[in-house]
Amino acid sequence: MQQHYIKRVVDLTEPEANQIYRLSVANAREVVLNGSAEAVGRIAGSFALVARAGKTVKMARSLDRPLRYFLAKRQAGPVLIVAARIDAIYHWLQAEGLEAQFHPSYTRMVPAHHVVELQLIGCPDPDPVYTRFFTPPQGVLTTDLNQIGAAYVGALADEVAQWLQSVPAHEPIGVCFSGGIDSGSVFLATYHVMRKLGMSLSRLKAFVLDVGDGPDVAQARAFLDALGLGLFLEPVAADASSLDVDETIRVVEDYKALDVQSATMAMALCRGLRQRYPGWRYLVDGDGGDENLKDYPIEENPELTIHSVINNPMLYQEGWGVGKIKHSLTYSGGLSRSYSRTYAPAHHFGFNGFSPFTQPAVVAVAEGIPFIALTNYDVERLYQLKGEIVSRGVRAVSGFDMPVFSKRRFQHGALSESTMHSRLPFREAEYRQKFLSLYP
Repeated sequence: MQQHYIKRVVDLTEPEANQIYRLSVANAREVVLNGSAEAVGRIAGSFALVARAGKTVKMARSLDRPLRYFLAKRQAGPVLIVAARIDAIYHWLQAEGLEAQFHPSYTRMVPAHHVVELQLIGCPDPDPVYTRFFTPPQGVLTTDLNQIGAAYVGALADEVAQWLQSVPAHEPIGVCFSGGIDSGSVFLATYHVMRKLGMSLSRLKAFVLDVGDGPDVAQARAFLDALGLGLFLEPVAADASSLDVDETIRVVEDYKALDVQSATMAMALCRGLRQRYPGWRYLVDGDGGDENLKDYPIEENPELTIHSVINNPMLYQEGWGVGKIKHSLTYSGGLSRSYSRTYAPAHHFGFNGFSPFTQPAVVAVAEGIPFIALTNYDVERLYQLKGEIVSRGVRAVSGFDMPVFSKRRFQHGALSESTMHSRLPFREAEYRQKFLSLYP
């Protein structure tokens, strides 16, 4: 007699955390399960979805939401556990007496912009099938920077407007702010949209982290004062001695040095805000802006050249891509991996975060920029483009002449770079060891 296997799916994804426009979560799941890739690509908002029919399970996520899974074995049949976090999977396995099967590297991250299909058919399990649902064309826009900027910041403002209209009218809005190009354009887009929609601007604040000796506070003040908007600025102070990298690694569940450093600052900002405003819920940030306009120092990464950065679609958003040797099954790649530096601290402290630069409509405009024609593969020209494009776009959309300051990482602006390295002196191998020690 053939044994009957019981196939089980445990969904720990917090469906209420989805922020989907014009569709219920149930309807969005139905699209993931039975819709075409194009239909999945039309799901608007922030989502991490799991859908099942019989032995078939399909999962999909937006760029700004983590989604993990782990396949455990039981005599009765396989069980698939799906969650936003590694520790949630581990704790469920512990409760079921299955923790001996677990190692954090055995978990899998659903890569952004893909539907992942699994067949629960027993041992051995077949490889997942990946179907891309977001493929914006590259280099299709004009070389006119005014037109590019208007399209890019126009898409940003549209996403901000859509999100703001989903937020309860009484809720305050906080922008995580440094006065840099990304947070600056997000703040001005938010201000512009709120004013245009007749929303009370008394709900709006620009929060800048101050860990004592960093340049961001002065930059943020100079940015807003230049536009007559200084009253919106609110510094959030934190003591450098309170920075706790072990706590950050527990929350973020990763060990990449730059992401751990950035997330440590995010933890300090979110903790300070939660202590000051126990009921505050909604935060907006500029994460994804660097990735969209390819504004990372290429010379700091020996694996990259300007040719690889410009010619590989969404390299900074997705890494080298599904199916490539360098793509991590455990973590995914690019911002698809590192967005946890933003999502996890906000979620840990009870905030609903929003990163409009990660939304497909904005990413699509960025991918359409003809970077080859605009730079002729000149690195310095690539670095100049972001400020030119965004400032022109902000002027076209909002009328503001946005100040443009040199790029600086979050962790180098909240406190001085020397202090940051003295407080977080660890190498990636040490961060990795700290993470693995959570699961002895």
